[in-house]
Amino acid sequence: MRNFFFLRSILLFVLLASTSLLRAQFQQPTDEELKMTAEPKAPGAAAIYLYREETTDDMAHYQTFYERIKVLTEKGKEQATIHIPYYRTNFKVSDIKGRTIHADGTIVPLTAKPSDLTDFKTKDQQVNQMVFTLPSAEVGSILEYRLQIHYDDDIVSSPTWDVQQPLYVRKAHYYFVPSRSGYLSNARGDVLSQLMFSVKGVRQDQVIHDATGRFTVDLADIPAIPSEDWMPPLNTLKWKVEFYYTYAHSGKDFWDSETKTWAKSAERFTNPSGQIKQALSQIVAPSDTEEQKARKIYAAVMKLDNTRFSRTKSEAERKAEKLKPIKGAEDVWKQQSGTDDDMALLFVAFARAAGLKVWPMEVVDRGKAFFDPSYLYAGQLNDYIAVLNLDGKDVFLDPGQKMCPFGLLSWKHTIASGFRLSDKGAILATTPQGVFKTAVVQRTADLTVDTDGSVKGTIRYVMTGPEALHWRQLALQNDADEVKKQFNESIRADMPDGVEVDFDHFLALDEYESNLMATVKVSGIIATATGKHFFLPGLFFQSHAKHPFVAQDKRSVPVDVHYASMEQDQVVYHLPAGYTVESAPQTAALTWPEHAMLKIASATKDSDVIVVRSFAHNYAILDSKEYTDLHDYFQKIALADQQQLVLTRAAVVKGN
Repeated sequence: MRNFFFLRSILLFVLLASTSLLRAQFQQPTDEELKMTAEPKAPGAAAIYLYREETTDDMAHYQTFYERIKVLTEKGKEQATIHIPYYRTNFKVSDIKGRTIHADGTIVPLTAKPSDLTDFKTKDQQVNQMVFTLPSAEVGSILEYRLQIHYDDDIVSSPTWDVQQPLYVRKAHYYFVPSRSGYLSNARGDVLSQLMFSVKGVRQDQVIHDATGRFTVDLADIPAIPSEDWMPPLNTLKWKVEFYYTYAHSGKDFWDSETKTWAKSAERFTNPSGQIKQALSQIVAPSDTEEQKARKIYAAVMKLDNTRFSRTKSEAERKAEKLKPIKGAEDVWKQQSGTDDDMALLFVAFARAAGLKVWPMEVVDRGKAFFDPSYLYAGQLNDYIAVLNLDGKDVFLDPGQKMCPFGLLSWKHTIASGFRLSDKGAILATTPQGVFKTAVVQRTADLTVDTDGSVKGTIRYVMTGPEALHWRQLALQNDADEVKKQFNESIRADMPDGVEVDFDHFLALDEYESNLMATVKVSGIIATATGKHFFLPGLFFQSHAKHPFVAQDKRSVPVDVHYASMEQDQVVYHLPAGYTVESAPQTAALTWPEHAMLKIASATKDSDVIVVRSFAHNYAILDSKEYTDLHDYFQKIALADQQQLVLTRAAVVKGN
């Protein structure tokens, strides 16, 4: 990622000569590089970077990229195809050179012409990818290429060096010559006179700033970007060095200024106009309590066209319908349509008109990133929510998330930081974590087992919280067949081998304040017969489950399971005639204090066996220091979930 700015004035001086820069030339491979078959510091790696180099020269207006990649396995040959994204509008890729060096030293040069493919294009902007494939890649080959990207003279950059890559890097070199020409300003007219940088995974003293104003970073043995299940967003993990042109002299100065600017904009949008006050009289009654008013306003906003979940009208459509740009809450109400942010701010405006104590808050979408105060860019905040004070307690609401129940946040807005207004003015704050009791999935199975080991029956799903919200929002943007297909695929992993599912439809799909329900038909072969015994999965929904955190005994990155939740399962097996229960799942109660609880119980009544399982975890994010406890706990869960239901066939008494 790289930030670019257009100069706001004529250059202060003309370069008399191009800046001299050590540009990477192709390197002669060493015998060790040619013969290597593995990298001890990256066990099992399909390929590694022997060397990476990025340079940015704002005086000469170009960037260079140079990479040397060692292919170690068949999969590593995929690295031969290179993708270089760039802004086609003001940038030009040139001087592409490449070659492949086989393990015996044979050199095969790049001769094919690269493809310049369009990724994204608007009236004012175009993003392309330059794509080329280095020839004759083999296991043991060294892939090598370099190129330049030139940009217009009225542009300067503030590079972001993604130090950590998907592959292990032996050595890397980064070089930046900042611009000293003209002055920069942002859209508000602030003069960006300060060049600052932030680091993650790299020490401050590893960024060398010399007397000429140039920056260099030289690193070695850079591990690959972590690739594990249930990771937090990569912006919290990936090593990088980021440069900024800013008006502020420190991070605190920047955020203090940005919160004030944000507050003015939010206050202006949510200031209840006469039209909002007039419309409010049709929504609430004077005798309503504060909570009743808030709920009625929330419901009214939910009925509007939220274009985040439908379709944003084009400029031509808006012009044809004589729709003006939305500048405030009254515009949203007048058009009965707006973005998710518009809906959240409209709720705030109505609530203020009703005399409620309410504030807007803008946060980072936790599904994409965490708020990073060292990243001096207010644009990382991207979603509005509302904070309502009822009976002295802050209630966090998500009116911009269509179908989100009153009093809950979409999980991606929990433990999310950003700006909010409060009694103390504009401040940086963090939303609370959700609790497991508001994110429940209940699965109730009624199954009839036949003497041939087959099973037929139904499963009823009841969902609250994030799962219900996910399917309701999916249904807003897809037809019924696509929703059915995706739901079937999602629950198939819950089923034992040999069992097929057939989901028909949801109940209460449009009633976001109610539980979401679904009924699924199941059939197939479930039992394994051995002599007089029948073996069935004791924990039906866990028989095919892949328990997380069991196979991996160590972990260096945090665990992010998105939200706290609870599963409640009840399975009733109707046994075939002539069979008795030899053993059933044993009662279990596994506790991880203050974190999680598993309970299993079973009972036999006449020819029925009832198995109940409940699992709740009350965490969303865990530090890697807690991983050992997490790993040990899930090993115990996996063992408890492997229990079987064993049936014995009664002996047939022969007549005389």
